[in-house]
Amino acid sequence: MSIKQRTIRSERTITGKSLHTGEEVSLTLKPAKPNEGFVFRRVDLFGKPEIRPFAANVTELIRSTTISNGNAKVQTVEHVLSALAGCGIDNAIIELDANEPPILDGSARPFVNLILEADPIEHEELRSFFQLREPVSVTAGNRSIIALPHDGFRITCTSADDRGCHVQHLSIDLDPETYVAQLAPARTFTLYDDIEELLKLGKIRGGSLDSAIVIKGDKILSKEPLRFEDEFVRHKILDIIGDLSLLGKPLLAHIIAVRPGHHLNADLTLKLHEKMTSKKADPINSVESKSLVLEEETELDVRRILDVLPHRFPFVMIDRVVSIEDNEVLVGIKNVTINEPFFPGHFPGHPVMPGVLQLEAMAQAAGILLLRRGSAEGKVAFFMSADKVKFRKPVVPGDQLKIVAKLEKVRGNKLATASVKCMVADQIVSSASLMFSILDAKDAG
Repeated sequence: MSIKQRTIRSERTITGKSLHTGEEVSLTLKPAKPNEGFVFRRVDLFGKPEIRPFAANVTELIRSTTISNGNAKVQTVEHVLSALAGCGIDNAIIELDANEPPILDGSARPFVNLILEADPIEHEELRSFFQLREPVSVTAGNRSIIALPHDGFRITCTSADDRGCHVQHLSIDLDPETYVAQLAPARTFTLYDDIEELLKLGKIRGGSLDSAIVIKGDKILSKEPLRFEDEFVRHKILDIIGDLSLLGKPLLAHIIAVRPGHHLNADLTLKLHEKMTSKKADPINSVESKSLVLEEETELDVRRILDVLPHRFPFVMIDRVVSIEDNEVLVGIKNVTINEPFFPGHFPGHPVMPGVLQLEAMAQAAGILLLRRGSAEGKVAFFMSADKVKFRKPVVPGDQLKIVAKLEKVRGNKLATASVKCMVADQIVSSASLMFSILDAKDAG
């Protein structure tokens, strides 16, 4: 993907009150050199220390994202980072005369306007992307995020409060035009019942209805009407974009988030960073895993599955392959027991198998099916994307997942698609269309 890096032509300044400290602060955006990335600079401190917005520099995640370098810190960086990343800016210096950017109207729109006024321009150097090659997931109780291989940047998010109210869902493919129009105006929000506790923690001292939406029961309190009917989930996606920019590179992946927050976003970013800096191969059909499914094998027990797939506890999602027909259709079994390691946190008292793990089971089944083909010798299949993902019914302890993977198309032995469904008692509980890229093993390292 040949896209040039971008910065801004001139510097621009914006002032306002910070959300958590309540201080007046000025923020100035300045151009930066190619490959510089984003740099926060505290001009109010001796020596004007700089702080890089990397996942490793995150030091606090209470209702915002805080980064530090020694004694210098900047909190609530997610909105300005989201605006920069959303507008396709790669390199910029962000100068502050306090430890927090201004909250302004609680959205990223004022920062977007500042960027557009500063006139985005291209460098000659090309942008470097991190293209995810395997699923990565994080969970915390009833919250979860999975990153799936994808040849673009898509975010699918479901947002709800702790009472299960104000449930909103949105799936969106991201580019600068879409970000500016569909996400940047979405404002931050909080529950009325949380305000007192946040004040006790020394937070939101600069908050008001000018800078946030307050949810009180079923009522929406704000200075202006909602900008979108689903403004809450749009702001959650805005935050995800800002927190993922701590990866240090633009990401090519499909993010599926259920009730995300800054803690979970940071956990995912750290895991993605580990993948980005690791030289390990894709876990589905790894380069190091050269075991093929032999032509005469129409069933596989768990020992053969472990030969073929590099996954190990707790990520093996197939217990047995019960049939393979004509290299086109595979049927696998996953027995779901109360001993699964994810049930204590998903959900306490109401165990439900996470949908992201059902999707992982589908990907593993399709991966085995691809290795069954005679032309698969010396090849590896990289899981690229998942489309038409649907979760229809909850899967609970005692259920037996029947995973049916059907090979739909192989294009020139380079790309393959498969339709996969999970069934319990002959009822479909989840389904997806998966795409794989088929490469020579010697070229895939």
